[in-house]
Amino acid sequence: MSFTYKPKKRKRARSHGFLKRQRTIGGKRVVSRRRAKGRSRVTV
Repeated sequence: MSFTYKPKKRKRARSHGFLKRQRTIGGKRVVSRRRAKGRSRVTV
């Protein structure tokens, strides 16, 4: 039996990173909402 989650930094950044978020309107909204909330980390 193998584990489902095998973390990879590059994969994580590519799918949930800042640049990926900036590419879509929804992503930009996500970033702005998190900034407004005062999150210390906006993305990944």
